[in-house]
Amino acid sequence: MKKRIALVAHDSRKQELKEWVYYNRDILKNCDIYATGTTGEMIKNIEDCDEDLLDDCLYHFFKPFENNVTKLLSGPLGGDQQIGSMIAEGKLDALIFFCDNLITQGHAQDIQALARLASLYNVAYANNRTTADMIITSPLFNDPNYERIIPSCIEKYASRFN
Repeated sequence: MKKRIALVAHDSRKQELKEWVYYNRDILKNCDIYATGTTGEMIKNIEDCDEDLLDDCLYHFFKPFENNVTKLLSGPLGGDQQIGSMIAEGKLDALIFFCDNLITQGHAQDIQALARLASLYNVAYANNRTTADMIITSPLFNDPNYERIIPSCIEKYASRFN
């Protein structure tokens, strides 16, 4: 089963995320990627070249993420909530969110909610490049026998009135 990853970046960190995606393209092109607004568009348009297909000394460029990125709404317009819903429904394996922590965001509560849901549902969550690298290069990332454990507190909380 393909891994399902949400990718989000604030404006000042979009280029960094783009570079991270390109650097890890061999892993990420085998994943289903969900991304908010302009981040999704940016990732879909990343180009790579196939040096094996030389034609008159020109490389053949292609877009490795053109068909495996699902664009959601812009983060402040509901994309963060869409990702939060996917986490709660068990539809994501990892959340990579390159946040700009140097400025106050108008949707800071949305960002905090994503971090809370990722923690609550035991979803791998990175908010910087190093942690993102550690997640996708872990042997457990593509281990078909590894199953994310949903904390028992979720079931206890959900059934507290039954």
